[in-house]
Amino acid sequence: MLLEPNQKIVFIGDSITDAGRRDIAAPYGNGYVSMVRNMLIARYPHLNLTFVNRGVSGNTVREIAARYERDVVSERPHWLSLMVGINDVYRQFHGDPATAVFPVEYQATLRLLVHRVQDAFGTRVILLSPYMIEPDREQPMRRQMEVYAALMAQVAAEFKTLYVDLQEAFAQVLRVSVPQLWSDDKFHPFGVGHALIAREWLRAVQFTL
Repeated sequence: MLLEPNQKIVFIGDSITDAGRRDIAAPYGNGYVSMVRNMLIARYPHLNLTFVNRGVSGNTVREIAARYERDVVSERPHWLSLMVGINDVYRQFHGDPATAVFPVEYQATLRLLVHRVQDAFGTRVILLSPYMIEPDREQPMRRQMEVYAALMAQVAAEFKTLYVDLQEAFAQVLRVSVPQLWSDDKFHPFGVGHALIAREWLRAVQFTL
């Protein structure tokens, strides 16, 4: 297992990470962050890990960057888990396209965020790709999610961070199940969808039972 004693893990992202952590499910949310925390503590109680959830519903990578010094850098984390990109793409198709984040800015901002903590504190980073729970790879928004996932993968390779391909993880389960099992809007997962994300996160840090 890659985590070491007394380390702090900061999770940042959009609504999938937020998962009610600012209100009804404070302070960790009722999604994958809480599941990861529960599993790590149950399996490795001696590690004395600290968990911080800084997800904010609706955020793009631009909005995360605007609060990054306060919500991430000030925490001086040993590990940073960053999931972002769904809103960056979604706003290109729905809502307010003027606030969407297009590919060049998306990747450049990811680079800045990773570099900032790696350079300052030697923080290890886990990047979790954007996804759409849609089996049709040719659906336009799903196709664009693949583009953004690939951009994130390039940043992960450049900085030698861990990378979790959630689009591929959902693609695998959709071969044997329907999207409605995982989400009712193709983005916000039910409990089983959060469990899938938590499973992939734990695999990335070499969690063992």
